[in-house]
Amino acid sequence: MKEIKDKTEDKILDAAHEVFLRKGMDGARMQEIADEAGINKALLHYYFRSKEKLFEAILATVLKKAFPNILKSITSDLTLEQKVDLFIESYIDLLQKNPYLPMFILKEINRNPESLADIIRSKVEDPEQLFETIGNELRKNGIFEVDPRHLLVNIIALSVFPFAARPLVQQVMFGNDKKAYQQFLSERKQVVKQFIHRSISKP
Repeated sequence: MKEIKDKTEDKILDAAHEVFLRKGMDGARMQEIADEAGINKALLHYYFRSKEKLFEAILATVLKKAFPNILKSITSDLTLEQKVDLFIESYIDLLQKNPYLPMFILKEINRNPESLADIIRSKVEDPEQLFETIGNELRKNGIFEVDPRHLLVNIIALSVFPFAARPLVQQVMFGNDKKAYQQFLSERKQVVKQFIHRSISKP
């Protein structure tokens, strides 16, 4: 019985992921997700009471897959520059595969920041330990003036903005040329890497 329930939940999450990719968080409808999953809407509501609850489940699943790679980039034996590169690549890869995440997270920050924080904390056991690890790496490389929190926020902000502001960036900067916008995103990894490398280079 549990196996059947797990398969149904997986089917719903896969369907919701596809609909969110096509329509975004606001454009997605529970009926469309039910249709994509091949179930009726009543059954969908039995498993997930609302679109927000469904998205929280997707977010938890995405973070569960993504955080090990992101954290591995920080705790590995690579050089500081290599760690930064791997972190940026992993993070932007996550956004490219889940471009609807930034807008949902921004909404959740305003709607229910405690719930979002709990989801993130469940994937990062000790944030202070993470900051300490990054700080130690910076100091080991002779960089004492950079707060690891600022470094993380800089990487996240530089990476996430083109995704969070997609309608504006795509329309204003690229005349709504989707292909040009996607090319811009592909170039973003290298641009962010170069910017961050300069910010943590020794004076």
